[in-house]
Amino acid sequence: MANLGILKGLNITMIKHPNSLKVLGPLEELCQRAKKTNCPVVLYDGPVRLLCPMAPNNVNTMAGAAIAAHNLGFDNTRAKLIADPAMTNWHIVEIEVVGENGFRTITRRENPAAPGAVTGNTTYFSFLASIQETLYKPPGINIC
Repeated sequence: MANLGILKGLNITMIKHPNSLKVLGPLEELCQRAKKTNCPVVLYDGPVRLLCPMAPNNVNTMAGAAIAAHNLGFDNTRAKLIADPAMTNWHIVEIEVVGENGFRTITRRENPAAPGAVTGNTTYFSFLASIQETLYKPPGINIC
């Protein structure tokens, strides 16, 4: 859709236990609030570009999506980061893709993860599959 110029919006929401978030600056205080109140707290809602330096360990999925959505980029790909103390067994990523003429699709990934884990359990298998796939690609950066 990005290559055709018909990708009109990309929104990524990540929901994790506060202990799984390695955030800096103003997000750190909000994350602590989630721990104290035992309630979900939206730490950030805005362009991916501004979130990257405040949550460098937690934005790989968002940054990768912004690169793939090259017609939107880091400034027009939207990120929402939520600290939820109830996420004791999961990391959740919701991706909303918006196209022309009312097209919209939402994908939700529930990845098993312990509180405090930055990466979910099945992410390692995805990473391994990506490495294996590179054996058949030309040198350089390849987006699958």
